[in-house]
Amino acid sequence: MDSFQIFGLQFLLSLIGYGLIAKWYVAPRLAALPLQEALIPLLFPHAFRHLGMVFLVPAVVAPTLPPAFARPAAYGDLLAAILALLAIVALRGRWPLALGLAWLFNIVGTLDLLYAFSQGIRLQVGPQLGSAWYIPTFAVPALYVTHFMIFVMLVKRRG
Repeated sequence: MDSFQIFGLQFLLSLIGYGLIAKWYVAPRLAALPLQEALIPLLFPHAFRHLGMVFLVPAVVAPTLPPAFARPAAYGDLLAAILALLAIVALRGRWPLALGLAWLFNIVGTLDLLYAFSQGIRLQVGPQLGSAWYIPTFAVPALYVTHFMIFVMLVKRRG
């Protein structure tokens, strides 16, 4: 297998694993909670997306990692982390705009992941990720699953 195939396999298996955890263990427990309380645990993994800033650290990624991938991925993740933290505080504090912030975070965070993923494939960045390889193959699938769960909750339980 070449690195692109290994990357794809690792991403897919992580996505399946997180999907099963979400379906069998997480979703049933969150279903019993009020919407604002149920969203908070799904937002917490995104509060750590500031780790995406590592794409700008030359000692971690290859110096040949294209800036067209690294900069939007790093700063998009930072923005998503800040929005996730803000949404968590708003939901916990029962702010009137809390659900609006959850929507904003989820839309911005999902678009960030989709853009970074498409840029990564287009620019074939896999071999240049260095030790940051685990972010898109291990962490990002969990983020996709939680984004999906948040969208489902916001749409199905909105009232």
